Amino acid sequence: MTGDAERFLASSSDLSGFSRRAFLIGSGLGVTLAADLAVTRRIQRQREELRILPLDDDSAGTSFPDASWVLFPGYKTSWEEGLWILNSLRPTLSRRGRMAVVGYSNRGLDINNIVAAMNRYVRNFQLEKLYLYGHSFGGMVAVEVAARLAERGIPVELILLDSSPHGRDDVLDQRMFEGVVFLYEAGYRVPIVVRGGYELGERIVHKNERSWRQIVDQTLEQLSPLAPSSALIQSQASYIYRFNVGRFAGALGEARMAFIGNPNDAVVNYALARPGWAAAFPEHMVSADLVTTGALPAHASPQWNPLIYRTVVQTIQDELIPLPAGGGRKSAI
Repeated sequence: MTGDAERFLASSSDLSGFSRRAFLIGSGLGVTLAADLAVTRRIQRQREELRILPLDDDSAGTSFPDASWVLFPGYKTSWEEGLWILNSLRPTLSRRGRMAVVGYSNRGLDINNIVAAMNRYVRNFQLEKLYLYGHSFGGMVAVEVAARLAERGIPVELILLDSSPHGRDDVLDQRMFEGVVFLYEAGYRVPIVVRGGYELGERIVHKNERSWRQIVDQTLEQLSPLAPSSALIQSQASYIYRFNVGRFAGALGEARMAFIGNPNDAVVNYALARPGWAAAFPEHMVSADLVTTGALPAHASPQWNPLIYRTVVQTIQDELIPLPAGGGRKSAI
């Protein structure tokens, strides 16, 4: 009995020590998780209101006070990545105007709010020349916004479509619609943990497009407090799914359009998107042959391939937005 009692006491002591360690570790993880959730909620709340985010460039504002490029970011693009994309194109875009990016609301995609914000932006800066850069699905949004602005008497001079689908059938991975859109339209939101696993899997499937560093960076971005909310992402997917390009035929005024893309695009079917936009807007599409050859990922990636994109975009600017003789400021591509 004495030996059994000693063994029982010894095991109890070990269990007590283990329990204390487990309790301390669990408590520490709990505090960390709670802090992360608190930060996430605060940032998400701060981004409930849509904003037009300017990219500071005093020289561009001075040289082109009445002109602006506005970037409409793509699917799942955070405010920070939108500014990163715009900043990667700054040396080129700043040759024609000031620059800003649309920061979508975490409450969900609302075109009415975007149009109202654009109206205020144009009025506040007294803009007379407006150029829209549609990054991936942002090209769809840019086209609708341009049509809605035209109704208000605010003309858009140029819409640049960067690997933008002209309809849901252009999206190569149709599985995103099977679950994401169905759940959104049924009133359900995808938890961020589930989203994280999907994000990682999606990028590994397309490993040929990305380095492992890009896979890790992009996955962590979608799990960070800065990531777009699930409500926003699902509403964007629903917008792509329901987009009808025919609604805007004849509604763009005098706006000209240019499409750039990459035949190796593994997200949007280049062979369908390019002629699709041209067929929908034959009177507006004036450039559709420029490609971002060599870009990795091949889909809408100026932030990863700035030199390639600056060259292509500069070609479009020189052709479609020529400067007056001796006008504008010089800057290196």
